[in-house]
Amino acid sequence: MALRRGPGLLPFLVLCCLGAAYLVASRLGYLDRLQARFFPTAKETVRLSPGDFPAGVAAPVADLASVPLRPTLIGFSARGSAAALLLATGGASTLDNPGPPPGAAQGVLKTAYALDARAVLFAREDELRQALALGAEHGGVDMAALSVDRLAAWLPALRDAAPRTVLLVGRSRGQEALAAVGVPDLAALRGKRVGVYPSGSSYYFTLWVLSRAGLRMSDVRWVDLPSTLDAGRALREGRADAVSGLWGDVALAARDRGGAVLATTADAPHLVATVLVARGDYAARYPDAVRRIIRGLLDAGASVTKDPGPAARLLGEVAPYLGDPTEAIRSAPPATLADNRSFFGLSGEAPVTYDELFQSASALYQKIKRTAVVPPAEDTRDLGALKYVSEARGP
Repeated sequence: MALRRGPGLLPFLVLCCLGAAYLVASRLGYLDRLQARFFPTAKETVRLSPGDFPAGVAAPVADLASVPLRPTLIGFSARGSAAALLLATGGASTLDNPGPPPGAAQGVLKTAYALDARAVLFAREDELRQALALGAEHGGVDMAALSVDRLAAWLPALRDAAPRTVLLVGRSRGQEALAAVGVPDLAALRGKRVGVYPSGSSYYFTLWVLSRAGLRMSDVRWVDLPSTLDAGRALREGRADAVSGLWGDVALAARDRGGAVLATTADAPHLVATVLVARGDYAARYPDAVRRIIRGLLDAGASVTKDPGPAARLLGEVAPYLGDPTEAIRSAPPATLADNRSFFGLSGEAPVTYDELFQSASALYQKIKRTAVVPPAEDTRDLGALKYVSEARGP
């Protein structure tokens, strides 16, 4: 039987010719030129950032300056453990006016370690995150006192800052609290409105409270607050049935409305740990300054433990919302050198170490879709300065 040419032969030949023409144009670069001319936005753009390179690449080759010639700015949100920072720097300032407070005495860092450092107060934790991301040379801060859970949640946003944890500042042993009106116990939170600042450590504490009560996140109605300091006001105004915030604020609000405090971090004293985090470029450029700051904070913490009076006065001036400053220090005392050694696994034992706390917080925030994948805990800490100070001071 003779073969007959079908009607599809011509289209097939045309497709073959077009395919061959596409391959030739692609190899010769004609397609890229057409795309760049007629579809310029279709081409993938790559944005470079400081986080693409190691933090220490701009550090001087020789040790030109062991400490910065400008003041070191350390951001913090008021907690009892911040008393040591205030004593070490002589008081608190703000980012708008970072100079020393009028009539302020020189702190331990200046008198004992010849380092000019300023404690910069932030009312909202999210503003502290932004300041650490910017850096002191661009209107931000060099270091920040953050809770470990906040660092885990914010690490993707802080990538360009290459943050490194260098010291345990203190733990909350009752500073964060959950108070409610018309709610007799934690199980009764089901279906209630729970107010919390989602960018604060009290949010992490609230998640722990729900897990303790056997409740899911969907079992409560979340009310996002603009700051941790708004928790007491939200409870007084009836915007929430329960709120999580600072004990001195929410306990008073609950009492005013006939409510009660249902839980505090005294029930989980190793949950909310505040650490000192340095920008990677600052730590690489001024390692001696980091060592001096660690020494000064440890010395100030020992002074607070011995006599909390002077530090309590400083804390009461900058954070009256904490209530009795002496009680605030008791519920979140400054960490000692022994606390640091055990927390970071240098010596001794701790119920919860830094690595365990960071990894569990990271996994939790990934589970609830609050953050992306973050690096291992060991990539977020730099213990060289702490080890140096620890060995110098002995057991």
